[in-house]
Amino acid sequence: MTGTKSSCNQGGCGVCTVMISYFERQSGTIQHVCVYSCLVPLCSLHGMAVTTIEGVTNIQKRLHPIQSESILRNHGTQCGFCTPGVVMTMYTLLRNKPNPTKEEINSALEGIICRCTGYRSVLEGCYEFSKENGCCGGAKTNGCCRGIPSENCVTENVVPNGKSAGDNYESRTSMVETQEPIFPPALLTNKEFHSKTVVFRGDNHTWIRPTTMKQMLASMAQFPTATIVGGNTNI
Repeated sequence: MTGTKSSCNQGGCGVCTVMISYFERQSGTIQHVCVYSCLVPLCSLHGMAVTTIEGVTNIQKRLHPIQSESILRNHGTQCGFCTPGVVMTMYTLLRNKPNPTKEEINSALEGIICRCTGYRSVLEGCYEFSKENGCCGGAKTNGCCRGIPSENCVTENVVPNGKSAGDNYESRTSMVETQEPIFPPALLTNKEFHSKTVVFRGDNHTWIRPTTMKQMLASMAQFPTATIVGGNTNI
């Protein structure tokens, strides 16, 4: 799989973003999070599912709406190196929140560095997945600003084709849940993935994942020079 790019290798640019999915037994829900893959040791993904940009094209072998709407239609790429990171970040956001706000989109994309587009085309494309785009958000007392002439809209956003920035929301390709990658059933049924202490041994390193504080303290006493891995930026 060559779609996920490698650039800074220190968690600073976001182009290597992938989606990690896991079953949270306390809430009984599947959680989706995007991570910088350059910071994530493979051992730490035990019991989790990894989705790269190769996995978001739907079963009809067409581009995912995020790729066709936010990237292609709005010319959101030049060199294209950061594009997989943009797509996977937006994909993860939409799996968690199908109708995000513009603020949530901005926050999600903060970690992606693009040196070509200046971000405007990227953001305009991603905003197509927000009902707030180019709209007063229902703030006007006489109804939504989409129903009145654009010159009276409280938002002055304009996209290059001359339409108001909110015009493309209804015309975008819909995300079809049944065509999204399925979370592996085995990760739902096997409780030991998250309840059992895991130890991986390699030629140069040993990876220990305790599941209780007592186990963690015992491991720290046994290996006093071991590194505790959290966010892992120190890698």
